[in-house]
Amino acid sequence: MFKSLFAAAAALSMSAGAAVAGPYVNVETNASWAGDDYVGALTDLHVGFEGEAGVAAWYVQGGPAILAIDGAENETRYSGKVGVGLPVSEAVDIYAELSAVTATDEFEMDDLSVGGKLGVKYTF
Repeated sequence: MFKSLFAAAAALSMSAGAAVAGPYVNVETNASWAGDDYVGALTDLHVGFEGEAGVAAWYVQGGPAILAIDGAENETRYSGKVGVGLPVSEAVDIYAELSAVTATDEFEMDDLSVGGKLGVKYTF
């Protein structure tokens, strides 16, 4: 997966009119609770690249992810994200993100958990 993420970044950076900035480091923790009970957290330790292709902004990032489930030993997984944003008008942008994380500390396509995000941002 990470080879394809970096290949996508390389392809975008070589396309006509594309600008690339990076690398950057992004550390992000997503924690969850069920009622008052803390369930656990996933902390991404990503290295990424971002840039522009025409009017669109894009990014690609990946690296290890630390899974900390309450009451269990921490586990290392691998995760990555790709995203794009596109202005629709001066006040409206649309964006999309595709993310994936392995189910174990070994990378196997059958054990890949994939998620997506679509959104609209309106600026006042």
